[in-house]
Amino acid sequence: MSNAEQIWDLESIFPGGSSSPELQMQLEAVRTQIAALQAQVEALTSGLTLEQLKTLVHDMQDVQINLGQCRAFVSCLTAQNVRDNKAKLLQGDLGQIGASLAGVFTAIDHIFVSIPEEKWQSFLEDGELKELKFALNERRDVAKIKMSPELESLVTDLEVDGYHAWSHLYYTIVGDMSIEMELAGKPQTLSMGQAANLLSSPDPKVRQGVFEKYEQAWSEKAELFASTLNHLAGFRINLYKNRGWDDVLSEPLQRNRMERATLDAMWAAVQGGKPHLVKFLERKAEILGLDQVAWCDLWAPVGDAGKEIPLAEAKTFVVDQLRKFSPDIADFTERAIAKRWVEAEDRGGKRPGAFCTSLPLSKESRVFMTYSGTISSLGTLAHELGHAYHGYVLKDAPLFLRRYAMNVAETASTFGELLVVDGAIGAASTPEEKLGILEDKIGRSVSFFMDIHSRFLFETRFYDARKKGLVSAAQLNELMAGAQKEAFLDSLKEYHPHFWASKLHFYSTGVPFYNFPYTFGYLFSAGVYARAKAEGQGFAQNYARLLADTARMSVEDLAKKHLGVDLTKPDFWEAAVKLATDDVEEFLQLTQK
Repeated sequence: MSNAEQIWDLESIFPGGSSSPELQMQLEAVRTQIAALQAQVEALTSGLTLEQLKTLVHDMQDVQINLGQCRAFVSCLTAQNVRDNKAKLLQGDLGQIGASLAGVFTAIDHIFVSIPEEKWQSFLEDGELKELKFALNERRDVAKIKMSPELESLVTDLEVDGYHAWSHLYYTIVGDMSIEMELAGKPQTLSMGQAANLLSSPDPKVRQGVFEKYEQAWSEKAELFASTLNHLAGFRINLYKNRGWDDVLSEPLQRNRMERATLDAMWAAVQGGKPHLVKFLERKAEILGLDQVAWCDLWAPVGDAGKEIPLAEAKTFVVDQLRKFSPDIADFTERAIAKRWVEAEDRGGKRPGAFCTSLPLSKESRVFMTYSGTISSLGTLAHELGHAYHGYVLKDAPLFLRRYAMNVAETASTFGELLVVDGAIGAASTPEEKLGILEDKIGRSVSFFMDIHSRFLFETRFYDARKKGLVSAAQLNELMAGAQKEAFLDSLKEYHPHFWASKLHFYSTGVPFYNFPYTFGYLFSAGVYARAKAEGQGFAQNYARLLADTARMSVEDLAKKHLGVDLTKPDFWEAAVKLATDDVEEFLQLTQK
């Protein structure tokens, strides 16, 4: 495959990359829109009319679409080349523009709150606004529990060079990090993303060597990262205190449109399934010739799954497996690949990790990853393209109805991943190949049930400690290792104490508690997947309808409407967990001596 087919197309969005004149014109147009919206708000007198409300709602969505296009593009630039200094400056400009818009939106939300309840609800029965009723009520309800609009606007202004700046500092430091390794007899300089990919190497010496250098690299920057994490948490804690939010999970739950009872029911079911995964890890250790699995062995392949899968073959395989469920999804995915929406090249200078971002103006998506040729990388490709399909389903909806929460954001991605990985298991030509792919699939359950849970435990305990004062790097290591031991039921030989430094999710200012939504999405999509397997291709239209509703209601209402289940009760979660533990039982049977 040529390099061009491994690199995404950004030129069709704004030609010229970070030097694009068209991008600068768009940014200037957004500034003009914000100024006009500000003037519109300032000109409003008491007694907002229905027509004024409709104009406000239209203009709010329009400016967000234009700004969102710029944000998505710049996020692609900073991901593909962490040393693109012009893109970093653009990121700063976007922060200032976003703060200006947030200030105007805060004033608008205050206007919404000031409208008497009866009049507000009568407005929402209007033909143009009725469809947006859930989103508008949500905005108004959140505004009611925040501080005064003046204080909220001040917070937004201060966030740019405070709160968000700490997050950008983290990305800057990580972008300059690398480790030196000798591979195949040649010295190589690896980005942190490339190094992380090698933790799935079939060679134990490579895994151990990379992990030691990986852990050491994060250790050397630990004081910088500890300072960054402390300031991010301190900002949130003080903001929550001034808003009167006692529980640090108040905002994450509200943003994910879910109840605490749902979160508790999910974790309880996960905890019940963990002993099965411990048996899996014990058997994996036996197969690898180890007395006990260490952190660096968690993603080591077994069987024949270690063989390289060329990117062209991976793309074809993803489309073929999706077609068995839905021609519509397969056709969309094929078009996305042909239009070069996917950045997959394995090169230095890229940001670690993978993501899919939506371009709301052009109604497209872009997928970012570093493809390594493994079965895990194949799953990641399917996962991120699943996000793109979710965006495709919603592309013509009003912007307020495209804003689904992070927990349901993982539905289409994990669903697509399950389809493709199960397809790979079914297509395995030998028992060894089937075993390897099944092991990789179970490894994802280990990640969502144990690794993600350790992040949730760590972050919860870190915030408790941070309320009492600054938390040192050594204390963070202790909290991280302790959370990992608990989440993994003390089943590993060695842990990753500097994981808190290596995981960019802890430093995200856009998403608080960037952990439990992944496990939610994994299990929720498993339940949807089970329904799809039971109903076959006939479920495809229902599946699209479910995705279309993800920004229109709470997750509890979504599950009740489309699946007929109560997420606050353990039944659904336990059934979803059982799908994962059934995989473990099959693995244990296949590997019996």
